[in-house]
Amino acid sequence: MTFGENLQFLRKRRGMTQEELAEQMEVSRQSVSKWESNASYPETDAILRLCDLFHCDMDTLLRGDVSRRFGEDAALWDKHMNGFAAAIAGGVGLVLLGVTLLLLIGGFFGQVMAAMVVFFLFLVAAVTIFIISGMNHDIFLRQHPGAGPCYAKEEMERFERRFPLLIAAPVALILLGIVVIIVLELYTSTHVVFGPNPEQWDALCGTLFLLCITIATVTLVWAGILHSKYGFPEEKMTPSQRRVGRIWGAGMVAATALYVGLGLGLDLWEQAAPIVYTVAALLCVAATILVKKDDES
Repeated sequence: MTFGENLQFLRKRRGMTQEELAEQMEVSRQSVSKWESNASYPETDAILRLCDLFHCDMDTLLRGDVSRRFGEDAALWDKHMNGFAAAIAGGVGLVLLGVTLLLLIGGFFGQVMAAMVVFFLFLVAAVTIFIISGMNHDIFLRQHPGAGPCYAKEEMERFERRFPLLIAAPVALILLGIVVIIVLELYTSTHVVFGPNPEQWDALCGTLFLLCITIATVTLVWAGILHSKYGFPEEKMTPSQRRVGRIWGAGMVAATALYVGLGLGLDLWEQAAPIVYTVAALLCVAATILVKKDDES
């Protein structure tokens, strides 16, 4: 295939018009039309920008067959990124599940040492997954420099329609968990509960809330990696959006570290979980609002 045919294939696969590509490249539509008809060739810096835009190496763009190359690399990319998203989300889930079992075993059954052993086993497994998946991801990118997101416009639009739900549902689950904890605490304070003693009941409530946190966080991490898999350009993200992502990530990590510290230092496994994670979530929400207001101004 010629350069013009390759460029036309990449543009149409991305669902772009000549006008949209010209706007991205800061040239006229006539220039793009001439490139695709092989009437003229872009400057070297423009070729490099085209390679970055379409995740393609220069040799393939100028002299190769991108339709065949992208068919092979796109399949490899999709399979790899699906596995990478599952691995990272699973590692995060193992850490939070370890904290959940730490509260359940230590607070409900009173087996603190056994709870610590279980927690550190889950932590070791998670760290191992992070290291292996991270190194494999780097190796994949080095071995397949031409691989990258190359999805049809319909596929990207289908994911974009699902993405808000993948973000809203976990946040709603966390808020629902807070409501359930408050209702259960109010109920137990006014009714006699048969079975577990108050400390065990607090541990069960905390375990339920941490389970909501675990499911929500795993879903958010998985959705975020899938978002990058589809190659939605980061330049469209505002600085505040990137800061919001870092705020929530750092907030949840800090909350987990604080919870484990309070549990180990002050034996507050039952009481700390709802308070720490609720305060962390509220602070993250407040920081998000402030950051967005600052970005708007």
